[in-house]
Amino acid sequence: MTDPVRRVTTGAPWEEQFGYSRAVELPGGLVLVSGCTSVVDGAIAEGGPYEQAINSFGVAFAALAQLGLGAEDVVRTRMYLTHARDAEEVGRAHKELFDAIRPAASMLIVAGLVDSRLVVEVEVEAYRRDGGAAS
Repeated sequence: MTDPVRRVTTGAPWEEQFGYSRAVELPGGLVLVSGCTSVVDGAIAEGGPYEQAINSFGVAFAALAQLGLGAEDVVRTRMYLTHARDAEEVGRAHKELFDAIRPAASMLIVAGLVDSRLVVEVEVEAYRRDGGAAS
């Protein structure tokens, strides 16, 4: 019997080190994307909070693409910031990416992320409208 849960990996160093999948699609069409940061090709793509948010969501979108989904399928976002002062810049990035979609969203201030150069981490949840896993 095949596992009805579909998992996506992207080769990010922490996936193997910490034992997790970048995204998991559950029967019924719900897709959960793990925390994504501004790590591109294994290296931190530094920059300000706006740039890190754009890069982080890009990592999430790449995982969704492996499942045949896109930004338009996102129904919830969570943004973790290390500084409240970055809320406007991260919010601006979110609006640019999701203004037409309007997912449920949360923005939280946290003590820190896995690397001190990272100031933003995002999670997304998406929903496959046909309700079934892609073949």
